[in-house]
Amino acid sequence: MAVEGPADSVRLERGDVAVFDGSRGFVVGSDRAADPVDATRLFAGAPGPVIRHGDGEDVAFVGGHVELGRAGEELLLHALPPLLHVRAAEEEAPVLRRLLDQLLRELTGDRAGADFAAAQLAQLLFVEVLRAYLADADALPAGRLRALVDECISPALRLMHAEPGRPWQLEEPARAAAMSRTTFAERFRTVAGVPPLTYLLDWRMSLARRALRDGATSVSALARQVGYTSESAFSNAFKRTTGVTPRRYREAARAALAG
Repeated sequence: MAVEGPADSVRLERGDVAVFDGSRGFVVGSDRAADPVDATRLFAGAPGPVIRHGDGEDVAFVGGHVELGRAGEELLLHALPPLLHVRAAEEEAPVLRRLLDQLLRELTGDRAGADFAAAQLAQLLFVEVLRAYLADADALPAGRLRALVDECISPALRLMHAEPGRPWQLEEPARAAAMSRTTFAERFRTVAGVPPLTYLLDWRMSLARRALRDGATSVSALARQVGYTSESAFSNAFKRTTGVTPRRYREAARAALAG
């Protein structure tokens, strides 16, 4: 398997799972010298979800995609590498293997409810791959995902996430993490990539964008929910972050959905 870019190809073994972030094309084949075939051409004329390519019977390759909401994109796509590869020998692999086997049975068994079952299994596969990736927190790049699984920082994050509108001071999350202010700030920057109060601002703006896209909460009420004492202060902070006012953002989001 080869991903577009400078990285070397990866050899897939039986039971391995690979997840791509969708930013690059990839080629899967039995021989790096073979000419690749566009998968869309193979699936275009297929009567069902299973296609046969070539003459061999040695390999069954199960593929699919996961659709993320905007909040999921903001959280995951900036934190995941272009390729996640979970090998069959890793600790998490037995669960993945059972899910893959069941998914293959659903795709080939022509049973009632197969499409629904396959969709749920695909989501479970994605969750298990993420768990495998997050198991080694120190190996993750600095960012929100690493902060969420860091044992020292996560208690403070849970407080900030639970009460985003609270007027937080650095002492309070530092106390939740059982650290001094200085140690907490240094640790937070190391694992999250930004200072604590910058993270809080980013989190508030992320919540605000989601509320403006998906809900009908007034801008003034939303300002209070995410910790601002006035609509104008919230609007100024939102515009500095996104480049547009909250009202313009909502109008653009609704126009995009209508289109």
